[in-house]
Amino acid sequence: MSQRIRKAVFPVAGLGTRFLPATKAMPKEMLTVVDRPVIQYAVDEARAAGIEHFIFVTGRNKGVIEDHFDVQVELEATLRERGKFDILNELQKDLPPAGSSSFTRQQSPLGLGHAVWCARELVGNEPFALLLPDMVMKAAVPCLASMSSLYERTGGNILSVEQCAPEMTHRYGIVGVGEDVPDGEGSAFQISQMVEKPEPDVAPSNLFINGRYILQPEIFDILSRQKAGAGGEIQITDAMVELMQTQSFFGQEFHGQTFDCGSKIGFLAANVAFALEREDIEGDFRAELEMILGL
Repeated sequence: MSQRIRKAVFPVAGLGTRFLPATKAMPKEMLTVVDRPVIQYAVDEARAAGIEHFIFVTGRNKGVIEDHFDVQVELEATLRERGKFDILNELQKDLPPAGSSSFTRQQSPLGLGHAVWCARELVGNEPFALLLPDMVMKAAVPCLASMSSLYERTGGNILSVEQCAPEMTHRYGIVGVGEDVPDGEGSAFQISQMVEKPEPDVAPSNLFINGRYILQPEIFDILSRQKAGAGGEIQITDAMVELMQTQSFFGQEFHGQTFDCGSKIGFLAANVAFALEREDIEGDFRAELEMILGL
């Protein structure tokens, strides 16, 4: 039986330069999609999958993320005094249980692989989930929960994937498709190869890794000696390619919408999509959109 996934790693050390000047003094992970920070969506997804320990790999000027996942005593007291118990209950519901969050620093921006390696002591010798907070998911079944169900049957390493336009493969880590794996939805398979940002004419498929991973702890030893790859950074894909020599990797195609909130277009699209699902604002917001678009 596979060891249960208890821990999740959230790399949040990036500078957010694509959102300057908004991110000059505020982490990009705290930008809001409607009224919830981007990082909260990833944490909610992890909790829905049964994650018990939340590990944040931070950098300088990211203290507000730690504050967000802490009790705000004065704020809660004010809400009680004013009888705003619905808001208070919502804030308390979002908090991870006491002692279940850990924070460590990535002192130098050496890439995603290096950020994951920085969490090694907190993860220890057990499998873990890795969620890239920039990628905000919307689906009937949360992405990581679906991956965890597959993991219980297969073990090994699990990557969530989805299709991109064939001409866009050079922007992503792309996987090769091996034998199908029964998962109840007909969308899981053994991964035959992985290539970081291949040109379209050499890409093994148009399925890209969309920011959700379940990885075995042996990845840390590989990352400890990993050399810089694409972009001059330590790439998690390169480490996974080496790990594939001794361990199985499985891909699961994600059934839902993914919004890349690390880009302005993806961030704006996420705000529209999630706002249109909110019963409290959907009607008025839709009317404003139609007026702006002249519909």
